[in-house]
Amino acid sequence: MSTALNESQIQDALAKLPGWAFADDSISKTYRFAGFPEAIGFIAEMAFACEKANHHPELSNVYSTVTIRLRTHDAGNKVTEKDVNLAGEIEKLAKKRA
Repeated sequence: MSTALNESQIQDALAKLPGWAFADDSISKTYRFAGFPEAIGFIAEMAFACEKANHHPELSNVYSTVTIRLRTHDAGNKVTEKDVNLAGEIEKLAKKRA
């Protein structure tokens, strides 16, 4: 089972993840793309990174925006290192698409 991070640890981690925010026991970010195909392409590419990490985010897509929310279910729906690591991988994918 994963261990939940405290708020200080989460804020320290988010300092290295621009645009990510902590609220409601999760970290989240909204990405904006040129259009719907680009947003869906990002989701599809991200799916492989999530599957590799065996960690799956909550996703929302509206036209050219993708909102990602991360928390670890087996840690009581709290933020863990697993979430921070996946957020970092998602950031790398998003930067390739910018």
